[in-house]
Amino acid sequence: MDKNHSITSPDRNLRLEVGRNIDGRIWYSLYKGDQQVIDKSFLGLFDENDVNIISPQAELESEINTFDETWRQTWGETEFVRNNYSQIKLFTQHFAVYFRLFDDGLGFRYELFGQGDLNIKSERTEFNIDLAAEGWWIPALQPERYEHLYKKTTLGEIPLVHTPLTIKQSEKSYFSIHEAALYDYGSMNIRAHEKGLVSQITPRLDGFAGRVQLPFATPWRVVLVADSAIELTESKVVLNLNDPPKIKDTSWIKPMKFMGIWWSMHLDYTTWAGGLRHGATTLTAMKYINACKKLGLKGLLIEGWNEGWDGNWLENSDDMRHLQPAPDFDIHLVSQYAKSKNIELIGHHETVGNIAHYEYELPEAYEYYRQLGVKYVKTGYAAPRMTGSEFHHSQIGVNHYQKTVEMAAKNQIMLDIHEPIKGTGIERTWPNLMTREGAVTHEYGSNITPEHTAILPFTRMLAGPIDYSSGLFKLQDLGRKKQIKTTLAKQLAFYVVLYSPLQFAADLPENYFGHPAFEFIRDVPVEWQETVPLQGEIGEYFVVARKDLKSQDWYIGGVGDENPREIELKLDFLDEGADYRAKIYRDDETSHFDENPHAFKIDERVVNGHEALALRMAPGGGFAIRLQKT
Repeated sequence: MDKNHSITSPDRNLRLEVGRNIDGRIWYSLYKGDQQVIDKSFLGLFDENDVNIISPQAELESEINTFDETWRQTWGETEFVRNNYSQIKLFTQHFAVYFRLFDDGLGFRYELFGQGDLNIKSERTEFNIDLAAEGWWIPALQPERYEHLYKKTTLGEIPLVHTPLTIKQSEKSYFSIHEAALYDYGSMNIRAHEKGLVSQITPRLDGFAGRVQLPFATPWRVVLVADSAIELTESKVVLNLNDPPKIKDTSWIKPMKFMGIWWSMHLDYTTWAGGLRHGATTLTAMKYINACKKLGLKGLLIEGWNEGWDGNWLENSDDMRHLQPAPDFDIHLVSQYAKSKNIELIGHHETVGNIAHYEYELPEAYEYYRQLGVKYVKTGYAAPRMTGSEFHHSQIGVNHYQKTVEMAAKNQIMLDIHEPIKGTGIERTWPNLMTREGAVTHEYGSNITPEHTAILPFTRMLAGPIDYSSGLFKLQDLGRKKQIKTTLAKQLAFYVVLYSPLQFAADLPENYFGHPAFEFIRDVPVEWQETVPLQGEIGEYFVVARKDLKSQDWYIGGVGDENPREIELKLDFLDEGADYRAKIYRDDETSHFDENPHAFKIDERVVNGHEALALRMAPGGGFAIRLQKT
């Protein structure tokens, strides 16, 4: 048996032990100080004959090294990211296992050498954490994909779940299990087993985790480690486990805020399909372009512009025509008008999960948009399965999404993907992948609980940016959507709390005109120099401060659950000796997500870093603050 090895994180707070068992299996254990946080956990990658490919017969060799760099993001929650880790590589002539230990987490992956094809039947990567710990999760391999409200149970009670899986072991021990750099392989899910947790890869229709060509490297398996829930939200481990940008010139990649011909369709005021209530007509598009100009928004999303929406479009995906405008939509006139007003158009490709049909049209469809000057595209995959049979998250789905990202990059197009594969940090490598859905968002209307957005920063948001369709100002009497269970002030907070470089002002334009709260949406940036999470507990509340990339101004957002909450907000992150003009958009004393959601107040005062603000969040409420340096 080979000897065991140990490495420590750069700050020496975490320690990793690795070795090989007497039966040949490789294992790892993770310690924080003197406390073992992950018990001995075994690694397994199995071929079609159920042989563990990484259970070596030969002696394991090892290499240990360290790495430290600071890199600049194309866009992000911070301008600069430090990438600092200790690494141990265990290897034979046939494979290697890399372990990277950061100050706040662990990443490890399998690399297979050689040539030719290999069928990977399954993966068994263990994360042996106490099953009595609490976890926040959504179920995997369901028709609704990632669109579920989070549940909280002990780990021993979880079914097969998606990652990120966020875990509370004690008041000072938090974890999140996820993955990074997901390419050419099925998405990793997690289930309970007798000693803790274990991976289960989303299978292809043929049952394999992946059919790959050697040499091949799996995605990184990630464990974030923190003393508090707030610290989890600061981690950059997932980003750091991805490669630098493959797009050499990123100057064309530009974050922005946009409006959409979208919400009226969800309210059933207009339709995606043609006819008397068709939403995406030439005249309506021009009206919305004018609204964008008046409101100071840079872009307009147009859904339902193309042929294919008539009838049961969910059953007739072959009828989607991504190069054929509807008869009442003059795409050339609309694109010319948008250009004259300096408004960017966001095109829309609904695939209904029919990736064979979409990939056939894809090269021409992107070229079509490029010639029209459309630089942003929202894609959708509104079906329980891809091509009627494959999971969105299998190797087949993963490879399809990646094909769209790379083809979009060649055409200098930025993407907003709905019904996506989960984020795994590949936006570092492909920064034209700006944002994605991958969660229950406002289209679910009154089904969303107030606590949902106080859970997302600690779960879904650990996977990257989210298009949450924020900024709804009319919150009651919404037809089939009934009611949005937030206060108006909380809607403003989403622009700070729920990060995305593309931010949607989702409501109807008439609900914004002349409204004093819209000033915050107009002013809030989408590019950040620095982010400081301030307070929060999973499912209860979250408060974060962000510094504008292009000025010295700060913005703060806070969201809460169904309970009222009083907080004291220290401002010690502000520049020493500087005064700031604070504009506070808050719930008033009568605000309530159900009874009085539209009530809010705007306060103004001068503050500095030695002060603290006393703030109240109403039930289902929140607040948003702009701090302008004087």
